[in-house]
Amino acid sequence: MKRSTAICAMSATIWAVLSCGQAERKAETPVYLDESRPLEERVEDALSRMTLEEKVKILHAQSKFSSAGVPRLGIPDLWTTDGPHGIRPEVLWDKWRQAGWTNDSCVAFPALTCLAATWSEEMSALYGKSIGEEARYREKDVLLGPGVNIYRTPLNGRNFEYFGEDPYLASEIAEHYIEGVQAEGVIATVKHFAANNQEWSRHHASSDVDERTLHEIYFPAFRKAVEKAHVGAVMTSYNPVFGVHASENAYMNVEVLRNMWGFDGILMSDWTSVYSTSGAVNGGLDLECPKGVYLTKERIMPLIESGVISEETIDRKVYNILSTLDRFGLLDKPVLDESIEKDNPENAATALELAREGIVMLENRGGELPYGKRERVLVMGPNACVTTTGGGSGFVTPFHTVTVADGIKKQFGEKYVQVLSDDDLYADISYDIV
Repeated sequence: MKRSTAICAMSATIWAVLSCGQAERKAETPVYLDESRPLEERVEDALSRMTLEEKVKILHAQSKFSSAGVPRLGIPDLWTTDGPHGIRPEVLWDKWRQAGWTNDSCVAFPALTCLAATWSEEMSALYGKSIGEEARYREKDVLLGPGVNIYRTPLNGRNFEYFGEDPYLASEIAEHYIEGVQAEGVIATVKHFAANNQEWSRHHASSDVDERTLHEIYFPAFRKAVEKAHVGAVMTSYNPVFGVHASENAYMNVEVLRNMWGFDGILMSDWTSVYSTSGAVNGGLDLECPKGVYLTKERIMPLIESGVISEETIDRKVYNILSTLDRFGLLDKPVLDESIEKDNPENAATALELAREGIVMLENRGGELPYGKRERVLVMGPNACVTTTGGGSGFVTPFHTVTVADGIKKQFGEKYVQVLSDDDLYADISYDIV
């Protein structure tokens, strides 16, 4: 009886010690790493543990496509990837070159102009899902797309990256594209905010637009992205609006984006589109890309000491960044998904389906299409025998390509197709022209 009582007493003691140890370990878990706590509490706890220098370091990129975390607290770096048509090769080189990574190819999706031409919410969501998967395989947290600027001139070299000239169509397609991307756990970035409609003198040419036009033409796609798709990031444009650069335009960034629409994500600059420290900080910008020039401790600290910038303003920016990371689960787990195939046949099939759905025929006079066998078919033009995926942010290196000439040869047969080179321009030959 005594032995039984002793064993029971000893068991109780061991259980008490184990329970105490578990309680201590649980108590040691920082609030910001406790997923059971509300988001606001987690972010506020992380902020309280950070030094001012650590906070400022988060406000600017550390390399072309990454910004720093806080290693001391286990807060990871943030990795971005150019878009919106695929995973741009420089993104892969930036992180993996030293690890011996050499194959920087990905699926090349059709231009967003083509996506808009489908008039399909389902195709837009599928596009977003597929490119989100491509980003996840490559361990990218943020996709720098979609672009939703409105076509106002055919001379804008980036028109192919946008959804066209209709604000309603652009808004609807963008909403579902963003939802598709973010359903994969990748932060989408709607860009370039706002009235960015030409590349010529883009750092200097001010877009002076009356307020009604701004809200009815240039803003709707951004507003839909924020209010309906709950986009995680917004990128400012290069150009001034009303004479004030977009990256420090408090009317657009604070009054409209934050206060009117309720945006609570990351507001980042386009690459090298920050022009002053106090203007950007007080004008609403959270993150300077692609490196720290103006939002650095060397420039910010003296302005805090002199009262031009408040530490509360810095805290708000860090809060925006950390809360967005927490919303997407990026504070404590990587976005990488190695179960997704690198050269993904499903995503390649999606890209082909999107391209087909985006073809628009306005009129088929006399049943001319589809073409059947012809005597001879002439293929001409500088891009007949090359493949291009656009330039700048829209450039990608696809796994597989088919040139216009090769595609037509496959359709009609090699002997029916003549490719006209520069040397043949003045040859006296009669062709049926495609």
